[in-house]
Amino acid sequence: MEELQFTGGARIGSANATFPFATLKVNKNRLELNASIVGNLIFQPADVVSIEPYTMIPILGQGIKINHNVSTYKERVIFWTFKDPNEVIKQIQQTGFLSNQNASVQQMDRAIAEKQVKGGFPIKKGFAIGAIVVWNLLFLSDFVPFFLQKTDGTPIGNGVLAAVGLLFLSALFSLISGDFRRLILKEGRELDDIKKFAIFTLIISGLMLLQFLSMIKFMN
Repeated sequence: MEELQFTGGARIGSANATFPFATLKVNKNRLELNASIVGNLIFQPADVVSIEPYTMIPILGQGIKINHNVSTYKERVIFWTFKDPNEVIKQIQQTGFLSNQNASVQQMDRAIAEKQVKGGFPIKKGFAIGAIVVWNLLFLSDFVPFFLQKTDGTPIGNGVLAAVGLLFLSALFSLISGDFRRLILKEGRELDDIKKFAIFTLIISGLMLLQFLSMIKFMN
């Protein structure tokens, strides 16, 4: 068996990505867990101490727990799957990954090590913090006057529309613009690292914009 690929969910530290926002890929030389903005983790065989079944709720909350020794990653790494966790581990063993502790390709080792040093979160910290601050300020610019009873009708105004609009545009440009991705993503990260989340965000923020515009039009 050359390479496995599973679609499911993931928990990295305290952050959780639900199905189908996580992908697990395994071959003889590497194991990669891509949970979009929750984290993109890459392991060499020597990085993984063990893989064990993990069950929180049968069927709905079951998966495999990856015990590793990469200091820059969160200690708790779980891949959620609807498949039998024992069967998933058996298939991983068949790739040769778990028995390949000493064999490695040096060039690949360096590439993986460089990504590990930067941690699992694919987006630049400065951009993420700035986006959260701007998002909250725009929402507060509408909500604070409303709750202080300085405005009538709905708390949804220009601030909320601008916040959701910026979210929509950010998701759109992350999908279509390489220059924008270089602005927001850490070096070495690619579209595939955030693609599922970007598409989901684009759809949800687009629907929110339509809903909010309809509400404002109705109120007026």
